[in-house]
Amino acid sequence: MGVPEPHELRKTAESFGIDAGRYDRARPRYPEALITEIVGNTPGASILDVGTGTGIAARQFKNTGCQVLGVEPDERMAEFARTTGIDVEVANFEEWDPKNRTFDILTAGQAWHWVDPQRGAEKAAQVVKPGGTFAVFWHLFLPPDDIAKAFGEAFRKVAPNFPIKVDRTPNREAYKPIIDKTEEALHKTGFHNPQRHFYTWQQNYTRAEYLDLLPTQGGLTRVPKPQQEEVLAAVGAAIDARGGQFTCDYTTVLFTAAS
Repeated sequence: MGVPEPHELRKTAESFGIDAGRYDRARPRYPEALITEIVGNTPGASILDVGTGTGIAARQFKNTGCQVLGVEPDERMAEFARTTGIDVEVANFEEWDPKNRTFDILTAGQAWHWVDPQRGAEKAAQVVKPGGTFAVFWHLFLPPDDIAKAFGEAFRKVAPNFPIKVDRTPNREAYKPIIDKTEEALHKTGFHNPQRHFYTWQQNYTRAEYLDLLPTQGGLTRVPKPQQEEVLAAVGAAIDARGGQFTCDYTTVLFTAAS
């Protein structure tokens, strides 16, 4: 599944809280090398996690000894994150009131594309301490061609007018337009030393695990249940043809800048 079109991002973001438990259970975690790169030599750092969702990345940062505060627009997602030990304030980042608080690091996992680049950069400049770090990151996943084809064909059949393209082949440049806009906006607010990092890895999925993950993706969260089940059945059949399991390739893209 490719990157959503800009005008659909808010609608898609608001759909993730439909089943927060499934989202937290099925969504992949982030590579430990990425967590280490962001935290660096700042153990115990204070982190503001934008679009914290159910707290997946926030918990990984907290486990390194960091103090983490999440900002999340969806109360359902925020409430789930709180049950896992993450402090969360409910707001869109652009409108969120930091109450004069500042942080060593600002992070956003799978979330910065929901934020207006210019307003987000201005708020980031307000809340990241001098010498601090801005770090946003996304997963790109590439299942085998036959499984991707089964999903694309089934999805187009049940939702032919859906505005998000689901059959683009993701690559490490997929988020380049978003990162370019973010870098330009951050530069205007005083951030410097922009860097891009790529982490490639793999994850094995059983049929049940992958069909648990798919409904948390931005396309299926907005498809009615009967149509969703039709798509899952088609993908499940493709996985069955592979013996009931497969290996998915991932690239996690990280963009950082210094304040």
